[in-house]
Amino acid sequence: MFEVRATDKSTKARSGRLKTGHGLIETPAFMPVGTQGSVKAVSSRELRELNTQIVLGNTYHLFVRPGLDVIRHFGGLHRFMNWDGPILTDSGGYQIFSLAKLRKITEKGVHFQNHVDGTPAFISPEIAMEIQAALGSDIAMVLDECPPWPCDYDYAARSMELTARWAARCKRSVEAGVPPATSNNAADTVTATEGQLVFGIVQGATFPELRKQSAQASVEIGFDGYAIGGVSVGEPEEEMMRAVESSSSFLPENKPRYGMGLGTPAQLLELIARGMDMFDCVLPTRLARNGTAFAATGTLNLKNAEFARDKNPIEQGCACPACQEYTRGYIRHLVKAEEILGLRLITLHNLHFYLDLMRQARAAIENGTFNEFRFNFVANYRGRELDLTPS
Repeated sequence: MFEVRATDKSTKARSGRLKTGHGLIETPAFMPVGTQGSVKAVSSRELRELNTQIVLGNTYHLFVRPGLDVIRHFGGLHRFMNWDGPILTDSGGYQIFSLAKLRKITEKGVHFQNHVDGTPAFISPEIAMEIQAALGSDIAMVLDECPPWPCDYDYAARSMELTARWAARCKRSVEAGVPPATSNNAADTVTATEGQLVFGIVQGATFPELRKQSAQASVEIGFDGYAIGGVSVGEPEEEMMRAVESSSSFLPENKPRYGMGLGTPAQLLELIARGMDMFDCVLPTRLARNGTAFAATGTLNLKNAEFARDKNPIEQGCACPACQEYTRGYIRHLVKAEEILGLRLITLHNLHFYLDLMRQARAAIENGTFNEFRFNFVANYRGRELDLTPS
């Protein structure tokens, strides 16, 4: 299922291969965020042309809109969005706690009013797994509670313990057989992707002892992979790195490790050096919609007047469609004129930048030069401070 193919001698970085129902994923891997069944401003064909390996969808958002009846009718999320590669679905825990208008957390699950129209809803660990079975994702996440930052130790401990109990219920639900997701039309019946993988989630806020306990509890339950959650929720970068380190140290070497909602390009390389394998982040698409492009030396605000007559591509040597065909000056004009094409071109560039960074990291690990590659990239990268809170 997961094979570690190469390791770096001076760090914890490793390259690997994860087998899913819709194909192999070479790690380290970046997952473009397609929260509502769409990576913003990009088609599935364009994602394939960018050599995207896997995309992320969100259980909460797809449960709220368009709803499971629609997803079932189209035969699952892959067919609905015309994507034939792997899909990971987040359980929606973070969105419930951050977006729901009103919510009440109980041992059974979460009662909430959704953020779209305020309709009352309820998601339990069992329902979260049933929804993801209906979506047909290749990797399903357990339902967790994501504590805010900052929070005190007692709250973080109670939250971590609840997440562990919910994780055990998710596992039991899967082992018992998730009920088929059926509609009134038998032809619309959808069951989980054959061999759907389930990942546990490590919580514990910024407290190393709680992180250790959460990781050990998740490993004891036993999952196909393990995610580190509750990071990039507003905490300083140093605390984020410590949370990852105090979690990953207790996770098995032979299972993939997923850093949820992370991060800037430089942070991704630092996290790979700490043993992480998979990432998702909204920054490439979110910043593109603000006119900001990623480059090896940092970020470029293409709204700035300095680019008005610039005949260079966003980045020299970049193979993305935007850099191959258009200049900074033209893209700036599109952004200033509020033409959608400008935002699409920057989005394509940013996604290519992230995906290609992972390709370079994999190659560096395999040829024994990762630490040098990491050092040089981070030293040259001058990205400004960014808002890393997931949307």
